[in-house]
Amino acid sequence: MNFNSDIVVLRKFNIALSAKVFHSKEAFRLESGEVLPSLQIAYHTYGSMNEDGSNVVWVCHALTANSDVADWWTGLIGHGKVIDPARHFIVCANVLGSCYGTSGPQTINPATGEPWYRTFPTITIRDIVQAHELLRRHLQIQRIHLLIGGSMGGYQVLEWALIAPEVIERLFLLCTGAAESAWGIAIHTAQRLAIEADETWQNPAPDAGSKGLKAARAIGMLTYRNYRTFVQAQTDPDKEKTDNFRASSYINYQGEKLVKRFNAQSYWLLTKAMDSHNIARGRHEKITTTLSHIKQPALLIGISSDILCPPEEQQFMATFLPNATYHEIDSSYGHDGFLIEFEKIGQILKSWDH
Repeated sequence: MNFNSDIVVLRKFNIALSAKVFHSKEAFRLESGEVLPSLQIAYHTYGSMNEDGSNVVWVCHALTANSDVADWWTGLIGHGKVIDPARHFIVCANVLGSCYGTSGPQTINPATGEPWYRTFPTITIRDIVQAHELLRRHLQIQRIHLLIGGSMGGYQVLEWALIAPEVIERLFLLCTGAAESAWGIAIHTAQRLAIEADETWQNPAPDAGSKGLKAARAIGMLTYRNYRTFVQAQTDPDKEKTDNFRASSYINYQGEKLVKRFNAQSYWLLTKAMDSHNIARGRHEKITTTLSHIKQPALLIGISSDILCPPEEQQFMATFLPNATYHEIDSSYGHDGFLIEFEKIGQILKSWDH
């Protein structure tokens, strides 16, 4: 099946990103009650949908990723991989509030003709999922065979499974949880404080808050990895050093790299959205009860050394999801393990979703 959508090349912070863009002229109401007068969603597709629509795999991405999932998750998605465009119709949509083509601080507010910048309204994970639903209907997808998400992507998967249970058939969740933890909220708050300490962060400019974003990324890197990985990879062999340490250079490099490809106002906005994540919110029941409503078969993977979203969060979900399978990967890569340990992940997924 072929779809007619605009094809654009989005140039953001020295990154060229080819994406299709769906434009909706209908007003889009957010959970807060605020309304976006229109909506655009950048997305990628790979492969073709078969006649009965049974081969759709939809990937929900994490905080600073984009819709080109075949580029940033090459170990899992691509020709000859466990998720293969020769067999699957793969979809990934850039999240609402990001800076990679979907409506967010960098896109144009039709009411003013200027970018939204800091005036873009607060969003939640549920708002992001409702935007995905809008795109799904536009693409005429009647069912999603496998819905995948790691970290913040997993938040979207859980909400979507609750919002549209008749559409979502199977779930694959990595390094994620049923609600944002107090630990995660504290980390995000520290990151936003770093951004807010940059006096430029609210400026109506693409590079607003870039120094603050660099510091926020530095905080994030400490949670994406862990003590062991830093000691193994970043310890200086020169015991006489008193400055310019390898670990310092690495953190500076990671911060500068993100500044070149991302936007501080989007980062601030999306960490707020992550804080909003709690599948029981507004449903007047315990979170364990909400989990029990998710009937689809669910594969959960935890990483042993993940300190941001530790295995206990996936184990908790596995206990209360009615049809869950849990695997834990012994890895030193911490939270980033869900992106790095693709061989182990691919083997687990292949045996589960055969």
